Amino acid sequence: MKSILLPTDFSMNSENAIKYAIALFKNIECNFYLLNVQKASSFISDDMMVLASSATIYQTIIDVSKKSLHNLIAKLELKYKNERHTFHSIVDYDNFIDSINQISINKNIDLIVMGTKGASGFEKVVFGSNTVHVMQRCVAPVLAIPDGCLFTNLDKIAFTTNNLTLNNIEELKPLKDLLTLYHSKLYVLHFEDMNSTGNQKNENKEFLKIHFNNITHKNIDSYSKDSYKTIEEYIHSNNIRLIAMMRKKHSFLERLFNRHPEETLAFNIDVPFLVMENA
Repeated sequence: MKSILLPTDFSMNSENAIKYAIALFKNIECNFYLLNVQKASSFISDDMMVLASSATIYQTIIDVSKKSLHNLIAKLELKYKNERHTFHSIVDYDNFIDSINQISINKNIDLIVMGTKGASGFEKVVFGSNTVHVMQRCVAPVLAIPDGCLFTNLDKIAFTTNNLTLNNIEELKPLKDLLTLYHSKLYVLHFEDMNSTGNQKNENKEFLKIHFNNITHKNIDSYSKDSYKTIEEYIHSNNIRLIAMMRKKHSFLERLFNRHPEETLAFNIDVPFLVMENA
């Protein structure tokens, strides 16, 4: 049985991510943990004015969140009616990242699924700040679902590698599980830069050949002016359903979050984004 953590702020994009996770694992037995994290600063003055004299701000926040989670779970159970799925609600009054990590450890979370926040024009960003921070500091794999993205299938999945040699299949377990579950074709995008060597790339190819079937390889110049545009076009032209990568130094993830604003505007990921932990 899988344990899936679903952080929610009751927004439309977080609810969309929950629905994506339910559809993604519709044939798998899962414990879904719906988490809402609150903090005192989120409690506005108008709310405090209507508190009963015996109530505390803390307890009122928790009670409201518990009720909202209860209502959301009731709605999900009624809509999906999947006996393989069990829903649990968790309300925490803590730092968001600390809460995510504590629950991931205590509940042996296999995957965190959360939504991303979209914007428009010059406010366009790749991901909402909470999702970025979880990706960078989490202790469990994260699957980020773009705003409005609906589950269809995962027949084609892309995975990025760079000059660091792959040698631990356990780190790639979330990717392998999805590939196996959906009999997906794997497209491997090799980043080539000044630190790359032919041996490392060959070692990675051999490693992937041992552990995965049905692979297509493509080399990408990491430092070319249009490298991110090239990746975006590759995802769209090959109808890629999900892109996966490792979270480690000099990874695609790190470069993605440290690009110049104009690059962020030019590169808009609109497929689910799996980030796996690197030990």
